[in-house]
Amino acid sequence: MRKIFLLVNLVILFFISDKAFAEGIDKKIDNLIAPASDAVSGLVFYPVSINSVDMPVIIIWLLVGAIVFTIITKGIGVWGFKHAVELVFGKKKNNEVKDSGDKGEVSSFQALSTALSGTIGLGNIAGVAIAITMGGPGAVFWMIIGSIFGMATKFMEATLGIKYRRVNPDGSISGGPMYYISHGLTRMKMRWLGQPLAVIFSWMCIAAAIGGGNMFQVSMATSQIVEVTGGQDSFFQSNSWVFGLLIALIISMIIIGGIKSIAKVTEKIVPFMCILYMISGFVVILYHFTEIPNVIALVINEAFNPEAVEGGIIGSIIWGLRRSVQSNEAGVGTAPIAYATVKTHEPVSQGFVSLLEPFIDTVILCSITAFVILVTGAHASTEGLVGVKLTSMAFESVIPFFPYILALVITLFALSTLLSWSYYGQKAWNYLFGEGEKRTRTYQLIFCIFIVIGSSMNMASIIDFTDAMLLAMAVPNIIGIYLLTPQVLRELRVYCAKYKVGIFKNSVSEVLADSAVPEVKR
Repeated sequence: MRKIFLLVNLVILFFISDKAFAEGIDKKIDNLIAPASDAVSGLVFYPVSINSVDMPVIIIWLLVGAIVFTIITKGIGVWGFKHAVELVFGKKKNNEVKDSGDKGEVSSFQALSTALSGTIGLGNIAGVAIAITMGGPGAVFWMIIGSIFGMATKFMEATLGIKYRRVNPDGSISGGPMYYISHGLTRMKMRWLGQPLAVIFSWMCIAAAIGGGNMFQVSMATSQIVEVTGGQDSFFQSNSWVFGLLIALIISMIIIGGIKSIAKVTEKIVPFMCILYMISGFVVILYHFTEIPNVIALVINEAFNPEAVEGGIIGSIIWGLRRSVQSNEAGVGTAPIAYATVKTHEPVSQGFVSLLEPFIDTVILCSITAFVILVTGAHASTEGLVGVKLTSMAFESVIPFFPYILALVITLFALSTLLSWSYYGQKAWNYLFGEGEKRTRTYQLIFCIFIVIGSSMNMASIIDFTDAMLLAMAVPNIIGIYLLTPQVLRELRVYCAKYKVGIFKNSVSEVLADSAVPEVKR
């Protein structure tokens, strides 16, 4: 069956790779989707003006959720961080809460890598530059603060992802917001709300996977490849489909093996691309090491300077928090789909591990980008440059050949994001249409076809639409988390008392008397 899938995939991909075909479809789809796309994007990104600075309502929704979850968990992003590191790298703690006979498909580190591969991307490079351009250097401070709040949201959704996961007859795992929203609310006698929200989430997840998690990623990677291979004279300028076809074939060979195959790849790609980018950033920062104290002072001062940028302190806060939310996607609901596959019998354990995701994505990688831009002074002499070009110029001032490194990094970012989002979309597809090899292969084929389409097209309306779908997933997801919060808190208290972890370790021994929350009935 796998050989047939690959053969059919190859034939169809070659068929759609024709440039004229792609351009024709581009115009037709853009004209067809544009009105609906504009309407949906306008609704999801509806702005609220705060001190003359626009803040999309959906960002406010995510931030309020993050603040609420941080308060009710008493700042778990801070006090739970040490235990999270122990679970991933410390053998003693890891063995205490895991067992070789636990149900699941991947390790904690593999699940973390898969989740990170879905969030680490162009936003860590271009998004940070935009935040600094629009919100000033002070936006970096609020970006970091926002990520700390986002850690609590990640904890909540990751814990629920495992608690309500489903073990399929073949031993594979299905989990994520669509499962804990539908099953969790059904147990609370709210099936009338849970089922529709789960279906809405699933459809939006598929749309986001095909667009933002697929076409946008390969489009950006293709553009960078064209630039470093000659620009207008590049072979890929008029044959971009060749690059898309190559990526599609690589992806298809990996995703047919399911989450185990995807996790094996992401656990190697993610550390490599993160380390490569970090080393490049450290080289630039250390080259300007005398500027480090000044930059730190600048970031802190500008974060509280009422005249720093348009909108003053509020403007700086808004752009910093926006970048944080859009970077680590805390509350969007994608990560729980990956975390649900972890081999563990303790849902809370992976909830702790998930705290590392916003930290690595935003506190480390985004901060490196920010410091490179600031220590080189690129932010003060942008000359109209924004996004990737501004970041690239900052790196190039010290590393002349950085565009080639950037091309490799963006390609790896795109590849890893494609892998994780292929799985996210697949599980949403399976929730709607059922498990089974034929249904799964159908989705995977569609996903690979759109990789080639994405490399050859510039469908701005569809990208706007899928970006809206991505953030809109947070609406049903956070509603579900709010309603299921008491269950998560009880699980947390029991876990902390059982393993003597964190601030709850000595306060809930009485909870152990009546055991943990009852297991979900399959």
